[in-house]
Amino acid sequence: MVVTIKDVAREAGVAPSTVSRVIANNPRISEKTKRRVKEVMDKLGYYPNLQARSLVAKSTQTIGVIMPNSAYHAFRNPFFPEVLRGISMTAHDRKYGIYLSTGSSEEEIHDEVLSMVNGRRVDGIVLLYSRVNDRTMNYLEESGFPFTVVGRPSANEERITFVDNDNIFITKQVTNYLIEQGHRNIAYVGVNPDFVVTIDRINGYKAALMEAGLPDNDVFLVHEDLVKEKGKEVIQSLMSLDVPPTALVTQDDLMAYEMISHLDTLNIKVPDDISIVSFNNLSLSEHSKPPLTSVDIGTFQLGHVATQCLIEKIENPETLPKRITIPTKLIERKSCAAKK
Repeated sequence: MVVTIKDVAREAGVAPSTVSRVIANNPRISEKTKRRVKEVMDKLGYYPNLQARSLVAKSTQTIGVIMPNSAYHAFRNPFFPEVLRGISMTAHDRKYGIYLSTGSSEEEIHDEVLSMVNGRRVDGIVLLYSRVNDRTMNYLEESGFPFTVVGRPSANEERITFVDNDNIFITKQVTNYLIEQGHRNIAYVGVNPDFVVTIDRINGYKAALMEAGLPDNDVFLVHEDLVKEKGKEVIQSLMSLDVPPTALVTQDDLMAYEMISHLDTLNIKVPDDISIVSFNNLSLSEHSKPPLTSVDIGTFQLGHVATQCLIEKIENPETLPKRITIPTKLIERKSCAAKK
């Protein structure tokens, strides 16, 4: 026999409307009543018809999640499964589902967002990137549709809710960490001027060099596209300079693993010959050879807090924009050593 909302109400000794409010997590219902109703729901095996609720409330109870490229490529980077874990756990707790984007280009991503918004397929959107002059973000901001960003927007910060690290500050700290170990020739590997996170990290890197009185050498800025196209040749060229770097700051741990591999083929050892520090602190980093010194950026928290903020905007449209900074921590391992 199918258990109905009236059965739950009768067993819990409350009105059917109270059960509906408990399912909707209405703040006007006391925690004591919520607990009693939920216990009865579990006891009777009652499962709310969320689809029917959505039709009545004109809500999908679904959050759109937009990645910077296709799911196939994104899931090869462990950053995305971890940030999605933060999103999905928070959404689940608040009874929201997840609609994951599958666009493989900027054009496809933009078209998919238009479809999500105009077709009312989702109640709000989390953008997992911040691109410079991104028309998708501009569209969402202009349309007034609820959205949050993991990353600092390139424009209109005061009008957009976003969750980020202080990438300028932490990259300055990371570069100073290498400078304090005696390194004077420090390269940055993984430059991508299309994304705000890289711009901020480059600014932090350059600020540290300037304060230390060290030259800002463009030859030490290695672009991400070059690494993807011909990584070994790029690192070989970098290490063949008259004054090669003795330390690398890499955009993320995956790039650091690649650099370590290429350096090994050139018989350049980490950290004996060159030091490497990176970002994201992936679980694999403590098991790499050598274990990688990396910045823990609180990936789970980025997704968790961005989703909390989005649901708040969905349920309370007058919520003011927020900027939330997730703290970071440099995890020292064995990929860095003092300059000999």
